[in-house]
Amino acid sequence: MYNKIIKLILAIGIFAYAIYQFTEGYIGNGIMLIFLSLIFVFLYFKNEFILLAFLRLRKQDFDGAKKWLSKIKNPESALVTKQQGYYNYLHGIMVSQTNMNEAEKYFRKAITLGLSMSHDLAMAKLNLAGIAFSKRRKQEAQKLLSEATKLDKQGMLTDQIKMMKENMKRSQIPNQHYGSGGSLRAQKRRG
Repeated sequence: MYNKIIKLILAIGIFAYAIYQFTEGYIGNGIMLIFLSLIFVFLYFKNEFILLAFLRLRKQDFDGAKKWLSKIKNPESALVTKQQGYYNYLHGIMVSQTNMNEAEKYFRKAITLGLSMSHDLAMAKLNLAGIAFSKRRKQEAQKLLSEATKLDKQGMLTDQIKMMKENMKRSQIPNQHYGSGGSLRAQKRRG
């Protein structure tokens, strides 16, 4: 795993050599080297292992995604801030299947670090709303759900948001007791 600074140094070095190739008259080599340096600049902002983990998650291969993420040994030195957010976001998605407490920590850290796509931020807040709702923190869950609704501008999560709202409404309906009401003890006292 390359440090993010090494990627920039490689990009600058290759770009400088491309300029040298232009001055020597090797235009084709210079153009090819500029494209090569742009690859390193792209990989500075979009980490290759996170991209591969996203591809594995798209195929529902959680073990493969976990394998690619495990190749990132030190996320603070290897990733820019937004990519650290996605690193935690991906961990939160994978851990949410087994451990909600740990998933909550990952999602909160991902939101704090920032996610560049609004629907990813909406998905993180929707997952946090589900976790808060399952822990009986209904006000926090409603707040997170409304934030997720605002962030979902393309409507990619409308079905999930609708299901979450329906589940929250069902849990808020008080249990209705049919009949005369009250407990058996209260009925005996009356009679």
